[in-house]
Amino acid sequence: MSSQRKLFFAAMVTESNSFSNIPTSRESFAPVSGAAALASDGMLSGYLSHFMTGASAIGANVSIGTCAFAQPGAPVIQADYEALRDRLLEDLKSAMPLDAVILLLHGAMVSERCLDCEGDILARAREIIGPKIPLLAILDPHAHLTSSMVRSADLLAFMKEYPHTDGPDRLDHLLRVTQAMWEGRAKPVPAVADCNIVGLWPTQMPPIRGFVDRLNALEQRDGILSISFVHGFPWGDTPDTGSRVLVYGNGDEAAAQKLATELANEVWRMREVSQPQMTSIDDAISIVRDTHEGPIVLADIADNAGGGAPADSSFILRAVLERGIQGVAFALMYDPVLVENCHQVGIGGSLQARVGGKLSRYSGEPVDLCVTVKGLARDAYQLAFGGRTRDPMGNTAWIHARGVDIVVSSIRTQCFDPTAFSHIGIDPTSRRALVVKSINHFQAGFAPIAKRILTVATPGALSMDFAHLPYRVFNKPYWPRDNVVR
Repeated sequence: MSSQRKLFFAAMVTESNSFSNIPTSRESFAPVSGAAALASDGMLSGYLSHFMTGASAIGANVSIGTCAFAQPGAPVIQADYEALRDRLLEDLKSAMPLDAVILLLHGAMVSERCLDCEGDILARAREIIGPKIPLLAILDPHAHLTSSMVRSADLLAFMKEYPHTDGPDRLDHLLRVTQAMWEGRAKPVPAVADCNIVGLWPTQMPPIRGFVDRLNALEQRDGILSISFVHGFPWGDTPDTGSRVLVYGNGDEAAAQKLATELANEVWRMREVSQPQMTSIDDAISIVRDTHEGPIVLADIADNAGGGAPADSSFILRAVLERGIQGVAFALMYDPVLVENCHQVGIGGSLQARVGGKLSRYSGEPVDLCVTVKGLARDAYQLAFGGRTRDPMGNTAWIHARGVDIVVSSIRTQCFDPTAFSHIGIDPTSRRALVVKSINHFQAGFAPIAKRILTVATPGALSMDFAHLPYRVFNKPYWPRDNVVR
């Protein structure tokens, strides 16, 4: 391959919760470009570093455009979205001429007046580069697959794993397809099939584990270039909410559509048995009480910052304290004011703390405690996605009260990994139970140390009652709300 091939890479990543009250603005993204993006030390840095290595291996030079990541929250302020989008597009214009464009997007980004931000970005990028330059994107499976996205890009590759540990593998996949397109060996043609489901599919458990393994086996065989199961993001209210299967044939649309339909039917048939099984708060605490060997991991799924929740709900904390259960540790409780107060009093100091219950109607009531500060850290990080990247937690504090430990952070982020506890001095393996504010991404880090994992049916911003989510825009029939006939 000619060493003159030139790639453009940029990223704009967030997940918009239509029911969240946590604002998302330009400041939430902290955009960087070029060498600054490569030198950054955040959620996107691992992907960018991996991409640069892969591009070099195929003899391509890379121009790095705007890279921006924001923790999930409410739809992005419109003017800020447009400013970020236009900055990325100006970078793209400046990098021309190009041989290919590869973008890292989420797929569920919504702004105040745009319900399909990724489709908007891809369509405008296509206008800039023209019809012949390959335009490809890697996306999160918790996305809204839209016709504009499919029409504008040559290929969209959604991560197959949840937890999303295969992001670097999807980038490798895009580079292989790009090289094949350059060499005339690949002509992607898309096919989409609707599953008619709003749901959640952790991929570490059967039957979805076997389904994902089969997708990997089918990819690159019999004229199939790429397969994605797009789970959808249930808490995004858009015309395209819900799950779909996306298949790219190599010049063969009929074969792609046949396979997409077959796979969507398979998802439909396992719709009930593939959904997470949940435990009530009371039952989960009883299990902890009656277990002598830990840690048991309790997933506070409805307060997951990774889905736009406030990450300060108090429901499990209050129940643990009321029942006098000790040896329980919580992470990560978002409260920058409390963190700063802890840093002021120092390790060993005590203070009256109002814990949780502050940010939204989903947060519950605050818990008033006299706490002792046991540990402090500044500019702290936890590992994420199986250790393949690092996630900033900001300044953190470890507080202790009534036999319970709580890690409080100044950055709102979900608990990915045991390092959320160990970075500040807590040995997670020594606790009876660990309560993590996450839906499923914690599995990659905590499964190796957990004696048992319970998904707890907590109240919060991420309701799992998919049949009764208060959609206003999304109006298509779907299971489990409607009697869908397929």
